[in-house]
Amino acid sequence: MTLPKAILLDLDDTIIQAHGAQGDAWRQVLATFADHDAIDDHDHLHDHVVTSARAYWADPEQHRIGRQDIRQARRDIVAQAFAAIELVHDELARTIADAFSDHREAAMKPFPGAIETIDELRRLGVALGLVTNGGADGQRAKVERFDLTHRFDHILIEGEFGIGKPEPAVFLHLMERLDSAPDTTWVVGDNLEWEVVAPQKLGIHAIWCDAYGNGLPENSDVKPDRIIQALPELLEPVGA
Repeated sequence: MTLPKAILLDLDDTIIQAHGAQGDAWRQVLATFADHDAIDDHDHLHDHVVTSARAYWADPEQHRIGRQDIRQARRDIVAQAFAAIELVHDELARTIADAFSDHREAAMKPFPGAIETIDELRRLGVALGLVTNGGADGQRAKVERFDLTHRFDHILIEGEFGIGKPEPAVFLHLMERLDSAPDTTWVVGDNLEWEVVAPQKLGIHAIWCDAYGNGLPENSDVKPDRIIQALPELLEPVGA
């Protein structure tokens, strides 16, 4: 197995379980409000919240703004769902949204073997960069919570750096800091546009992390250089 000089790793849903299975998480949280007098149909509300969330995060501009303050984004999502079913209860909408954020934060944890793989890559001499989009406070809190600071040679957080993926300057900056080049760098992450399409345009080897085993979207024309489901596979020969 030949490893590159440097690897740039995404954080959410690559190193830590952060946003997967959104529908199930919303159902669990909404179930705790099922007896609230204002909610007539729990399943109906759930469907609208999930639909609202998908629409919100599918919109590039809302996504860009929302990831800087994810708690507020979720409040907006629930408010939109309430409006869709003509439920007027601002306090309840905010309470549900914040309960969901608390639920997701409590459930976050590293994927099995992720931290151990990072440590082994460092032991093998690979320069490591962490590159994550999102607000400065929220993403830095995750870095500290999971004891990642000392494990990376450089950490780039969108909210601290001023721009995020898929901007080429993000990858160019990290390669400069790690004294690497496109042909000696891998990018690993779960977002096809941010961690496959964008780095490939720069000539970087792009590895898609399909952590939840969903497979490539139907009719996708994106072609990752490699697909893995867990970071420990980086230490395995291709095809093993």
